[in-house]
Amino acid sequence: MIVPRRYLPSISSLLALEALDRLGSASAAAEELSLTQSAISRQLQVLEGQMGVALLLRDRKHLRLTPAARDYVRQVRAALEQIAQASLKLKANPTGGTLNLSILPGFGVYWLAPRLADFSRLHPEVTVNLSTRMRVFDFDSEGFDAAIHFGHPDWPGAEHLLLMEEEVLPVCVPGFLKTAVAQPEELLAYPLLLLESRPGAWHRWMTGQGVQAQVPRGMVFDQFSTMSQAAIHGLGIGLLPTFLAEPELAAGRLVVAYGTRQRSSGSYYLVWPRNRPPRPALASFRDWLATQVTGSA
Repeated sequence: MIVPRRYLPSISSLLALEALDRLGSASAAAEELSLTQSAISRQLQVLEGQMGVALLLRDRKHLRLTPAARDYVRQVRAALEQIAQASLKLKANPTGGTLNLSILPGFGVYWLAPRLADFSRLHPEVTVNLSTRMRVFDFDSEGFDAAIHFGHPDWPGAEHLLLMEEEVLPVCVPGFLKTAVAQPEELLAYPLLLLESRPGAWHRWMTGQGVQAQVPRGMVFDQFSTMSQAAIHGLGIGLLPTFLAEPELAAGRLVVAYGTRQRSSGSYYLVWPRNRPPRPALASFRDWLATQVTGSA
């Protein structure tokens, strides 16, 4: 529901206040907004009249914002930025919608991106914008419509669509192993590559293989893609998700070090804020994504 118009100051007055705060003087604000200084002063007087609150401290020829006005202008600046972003999105895609999606780099690059051409073919009216986020965030303070989440269905205030359970494989470059591995604990003699966000992954894998042993610390990476490249260049054995490992196995750049795929500690989900009705672009993407996950894990 839109608040009554008496609580909505004019955009031109808000722009004048924001520019004065950011630039520090009425003359600089006037130059940026292509107005005269007197016009800036009138806009600010109008704003004070609309608000019924003194916003400025007048010191001879200088104008300064009151402490309350500085707090106010921070919120105004964020709102103006949202309006600007919404206008840019409309201009970029005047006939359809825009979906701003937060992705995890490995899943986004190796699983989602190769499939997006199909979505674009089916929904040419929707523009999908992708940005990387590694951790859970607050949808109310970020400009995202949805996110790809790894773990469990525990994102606060969000709905979840299960995409796939993650399975992993230990892989290395051909010729890295001195001899064929007969038992999983033999891998402990080699450098084991670690993902920063999953320090217990190798211990979990060894436990799943029936091995109770101290896993030696190896090189640590912040993304699966860099870990994959490290394995390809002979730096160690990487425990990679199957969606990332299998293309490298098929190309012959990596081989399975031991065993078969094994469930990891979590799953991949599409999540979106529960307190917002899904926009048409998100609804189309969510419905399409549901068709992609069947049998794709």
